[in-house]
Amino acid sequence: MQRTRFGDMACSIARTLDVIGEPWSPLILRNVMVGIGRFDHLQQSLGISRKVLTERLRWLVDNDVLERRQYSERPPRYEYALTVKGTELCDLLMVMVRWGDRWTAGEAGPPVLYRHHACGEIGYVELHCSVCDRPMDVTGIDILPGPGAAVTT
Repeated sequence: MQRTRFGDMACSIARTLDVIGEPWSPLILRNVMVGIGRFDHLQQSLGISRKVLTERLRWLVDNDVLERRQYSERPPRYEYALTVKGTELCDLLMVMVRWGDRWTAGEAGPPVLYRHHACGEIGYVELHCSVCDRPMDVTGIDILPGPGAAVTT
C-alpha cells in the first residue's frame, strides 16, 4: 500500500505527521531517547518485525531524525542516535506523554515519571508562550496565517 505523503501540505502538523505519523516511529524515538539504540534491542523491546523496523529506521535516518553510528567493525554493527532534529521532536513526545498520563493511565497512574535536571523534581511538560512565559493552550490563542501559508487566488 502506498503511504500518503503529507509533507507537501502547507501545514506544520501534516508535515510532522509525514515524518512520524505512523505508530511505530514515535515508539522507536522513545526507545532511542532512553538509550535503546541498537537494532536487535529495538526489535526485541518493541516486538516489531525486522522488516518494519528496517523501513522505519531508514525513513527516520533519511529525514534526519536519527543518525546511524557504527559501533562494531567485525561484524559491522550500527546503533541509532537522535539528531538535533530528533531530540527536538522528542519534546513533542513529552507533550503526548502528558496527555496520555492524564487521559489514559487509569487508576494505576503514569507508567513513567520524569525528573527535571534543573530542579531535581518530578514534573511534567507544560506549554508556555515563548514571549511572555505564561501557560499557552489552544483555548488562549488565535490562529493566523503565517509566512508559509498556502496562497489561493
